[in-house]
Amino acid sequence: MLSASMAPNLLLGQAKGANERVRVGVMGLGRGRGHISALMDVPNAELAYVCDVDKVRLAAGAKAVVDKGGKEPKAVEDFRRMLDDGDLDAISIATPNFCHTPAAIAACRAGKHVYVEKPGSYNAYEARKVVEVAKTTDRKVQMGTQRRSYPGCIAGIQKLREGAIGRVLHARCWYANKRQTIGKGQPAAPPEGLNWALWQGPTQDRPFKDNLVHYNWHWHWYYGGGELANNGIHSLDIARWALGVQYPERVTCEGGRYHFEDDQETPDTCEAAYSFGKSGLITWSGTSCHQRKPEKVSFVTVYGEGGEMDFNGSGYTTYDLDGKEIDKNTEKPSDVPHFQNWVNAITSGEPLNQPIAQGQISTLLCHLGNIAYRTTGAVKVDPQTGDLVENADGMKLWAREEGYRTGWDV
Repeated sequence: MLSASMAPNLLLGQAKGANERVRVGVMGLGRGRGHISALMDVPNAELAYVCDVDKVRLAAGAKAVVDKGGKEPKAVEDFRRMLDDGDLDAISIATPNFCHTPAAIAACRAGKHVYVEKPGSYNAYEARKVVEVAKTTDRKVQMGTQRRSYPGCIAGIQKLREGAIGRVLHARCWYANKRQTIGKGQPAAPPEGLNWALWQGPTQDRPFKDNLVHYNWHWHWYYGGGELANNGIHSLDIARWALGVQYPERVTCEGGRYHFEDDQETPDTCEAAYSFGKSGLITWSGTSCHQRKPEKVSFVTVYGEGGEMDFNGSGYTTYDLDGKEIDKNTEKPSDVPHFQNWVNAITSGEPLNQPIAQGQISTLLCHLGNIAYRTTGAVKVDPQTGDLVENADGMKLWAREEGYRTGWDV
């Protein structure tokens, strides 16, 4: 049996025939329940494993497979037990952000193909490393920005390429929610059934507190990247796709935690801007605790010389310069096409709609925005490489300064 700590074995998980079944294990059974549902609607995918560090979620994930008509999967607490199975082809990762890259790298090195949720990396160093390992191991690694596989979004981007609104100049992104306070966490014993050491994964050991698991880790810099990395990645990816740009040359990000006095470290109100020189501008406006109900804003609005295109849900609407609707496409959103594309890539070599190398360029926008926010509010970037330019303070946030827990080093 292959151990996750052993050297890569590229004989495992090699491309299958188009009609062969791909055996998949799903890791992280919060968002991972959505992965299970989608994968079970992919004809040539088989749910062989479910994995979670919380026994309650683990049992619920296994039950979800059976309830949808699947064979009862193997249920494991430690994802590395999945990697030891030479008959497993792929894993789908839906853990907290700080586990995305270490788990994806371990899977690639064990010969498994990978679907990894957005943002796919915790910091800029990991963004580069996961791309490097996917390439050297020749694994199919798809990032979970599923709008890349929505037929309506694909059609909208194609319309832009065909000149539907003329030359594209600018894209604006919005996110609004009504999140409540996370309160002041208190030291406590981990809940029964939660493996706290495994939950922490690659991070250094810290005491448990009672307002962290299973979602509020997003708002602590040690574990998450705030709303920018949580939801901003989806709209920023569409905006970058629409403009056809890669790396910015300047990033600004300002805001704060204004609504509540609690443990949240990341901003609840944030304005980020990405300058791509003559190629255009992308802005992102996030208000996690204020839904901005009176405002009629879209998920993403793309502005061109001849009009605008709004992306909402899984489709688009196009307007001329006078605000008249001239084209519209609406479809029901579904994760299935993105997972189907991934499985097709494994079995028949179909190109991935969001290969990790492209996905991590979009994710880097989130990392750069957070670095700007946490330092001076603005950073210069090399538009050819995405690297920070002469920024010692920013580089302190580029990677985990304290490193990784033993056995998890990426």
